[in-house]
Amino acid sequence: MNTDFFETKDGSLILKIKAIPGASKTEFAGVHDGRLRVRIAAAPEDGRANACLTAFLAKTLGCSKRELVIKSGERSRLKTVYLPQRCLEKASALVPASRPYGGGCPGESANYANEQE
Repeated sequence: MNTDFFETKDGSLILKIKAIPGASKTEFAGVHDGRLRVRIAAAPEDGRANACLTAFLAKTLGCSKRELVIKSGERSRLKTVYLPQRCLEKASALVPASRPYGGGCPGESANYANEQE
């Protein structure tokens, strides 16, 4: 299994992500060039894609959105995201996972408001 897209450091899990905004649905799209590719069903405007990515990762990895920090790449497709190390087990299983996110993105679904913490 290719797990080059994450590492652990100082009690944190660091994910290297290539975001692909404007997709038809939010889902994992494999690993390429050492980064986890994530298709995002939100436009890269006004932080919508970052909010959708954060919500997707939090739901998938069982963390709260407050625990995820985009350390670099706020305005780039190449992002580095810090999470609590307890997410390591679920993160290492992401490569075979390719299921869409049914929760929607901010502003796109009535369900999203119910999922926010």
